[in-house]
Amino acid sequence: MKKLTIFTPTFNRAHLLPRLYESLKNQSCKSFIWLVIDDGSKDGTGALVGKWQKEGFVPIQYIFQENQGMSGAHNTAYKNIQTPFNTCIDSDDQLANDAVAIIYSEIEDIEKRDDIAGIIGLDADFDGKILGDRFPDDLKYTTLNDFYKKYHLKGDKKLVYKTQVMQSIEEYPLFKNEKLVPLSHKYLLADQHFQLKTVNKILCLVEYQEDGSTKNMLKQYRRHPRGFAYARIARINLESSFKDKFQNAMHLVSSSFFTGDFASWFKTRYTMLVLSAVPAGILLNLYVRLKTQKNP
Repeated sequence: MKKLTIFTPTFNRAHLLPRLYESLKNQSCKSFIWLVIDDGSKDGTGALVGKWQKEGFVPIQYIFQENQGMSGAHNTAYKNIQTPFNTCIDSDDQLANDAVAIIYSEIEDIEKRDDIAGIIGLDADFDGKILGDRFPDDLKYTTLNDFYKKYHLKGDKKLVYKTQVMQSIEEYPLFKNEKLVPLSHKYLLADQHFQLKTVNKILCLVEYQEDGSTKNMLKQYRRHPRGFAYARIARINLESSFKDKFQNAMHLVSSSFFTGDFASWFKTRYTMLVLSAVPAGILLNLYVRLKTQKNP
């Protein structure tokens, strides 16, 4: 029985998908399903994946949808995953050698634990250099938020979640003329009830594209202000420190000046905190406008 779905949201990335496909073919353990969510590609992605389906080296499930953006593609993935565990490998990344075998060995002792949502492993660049920090030897379990905020560790990490956990959490909302709610929103909600088992092994090789979200965060921030504001409201309510609450309040105010939705200031449990962040939020909004004015 296959326990793992590897899902890949993709939009006009037919030129990058072959190297991901090769990394899947090269896995020592092939007990997984590759779910490709084609988010409205017009570059022949469907034909390419169809060819791979006929080859039969990797079990592939292909779903085409009209373009909804990254968070909409994740919604579709979670609706269709039927294996107990899942992980997202982006179209510009590769699965590390033996990653599937590592995942199977690490999930064995957490399958029946109700307090553990999955595992958190390491990302590396294509030269094998680990991004950010390894997990301290004594840190066996953590939430994703604690990894960054409590332990002050750095670097992108690869998440493998129990599908039941992800399906039990609200979907990313879709806003008119926007295509992104920060994916961290759903992970933060999972953090409220579950921990992740740390795995000091490389699961994913990452390459940041010039047109990708990571290198274009300020543009994403400006293009999808309702999605970012939605995530900020949750963070204001759920973050533990005053500093983090205030920073998110500042970002909420900034996003509201792009949307004109000033009622969002009153949708948290900390209205006075949000109001106190208005001056800083205005300055942040002006900064984002300045940095993105040539290509918003």
